Amino acid sequence: MAVSTKTPEEIEKMRLAGRLTAEVLDYITPHVVPGVTTADLDRLCHDYIVNEQGCIPAPLNYAPPGYKPYPKAICTSVNHQVCHGVPGERQLKNGDIVNLDVTVISDGYHGDSSRMFHVGETSVQARRLCEITFECLWLGIAQVKAGAHLGDIGHAIQRHAEKAGYSVVREFCGHGIGARFHEEPQVLHYGRPHTGLRLEPGMVFTIEPMINAGRAAVRSLADGWTIVTKDHSLSAQWEHTVLVTPTGYEVLTLSAGTRAKPEWVEAPR
Repeated sequence: MAVSTKTPEEIEKMRLAGRLTAEVLDYITPHVVPGVTTADLDRLCHDYIVNEQGCIPAPLNYAPPGYKPYPKAICTSVNHQVCHGVPGERQLKNGDIVNLDVTVISDGYHGDSSRMFHVGETSVQARRLCEITFECLWLGIAQVKAGAHLGDIGHAIQRHAEKAGYSVVREFCGHGIGARFHEEPQVLHYGRPHTGLRLEPGMVFTIEPMINAGRAAVRSLADGWTIVTKDHSLSAQWEHTVLVTPTGYEVLTLSAGTRAKPEWVEAPR
């Protein structure tokens, strides 16, 4: 696979794109309340990206091979929706969980991040799923360093999710990112340690585990985009864009409102 490494100039542009992406998620946080529609959230994010940041929402009209153009600025995946949920007139209600996935293009470069949100008072089961998934994200990130392998990332995520009694979605994965929305490599959220691509400084990719409370199987809805769990179980996802550095990693999608990594997660020695 042809995996690019980014120049210092490209990395600086990606730091800016990543921070702007995270700031969109900061901005939208107080609006994720019972009664709001996913279309409302999409409109607010779109207007903030375009009018306040002077940037481009990457998902809008994005059309990879085999897909019709995506019609909205962000993805909103509610409850048993795994990823790529299309915003619409659905009102969020007390007890829902929702993933908001934002990708911003700044000066030709992409930042990509998503967060889970609790709408009102959510169940213990929903909170636990979101928490374990957040831990999976950071356990995967902690494996990133020059000389490590992609399989190390997937293995750490899979082990933690399955130990908690959850399953890892296999049809969708993280990806390289830069001047293009999706680049090589594919970053699987399952795997065996010491296998797969060897990481080099300058590589940039997303880690975005999708963890199901039930079985791993998923299906696509009629809109051609929204992915849901086949067994209707809850699903959660968190995402960051990560740079491989000579000494470890740098998370590019950080902002004032970004939740800190769990204190107990350490990088491998």
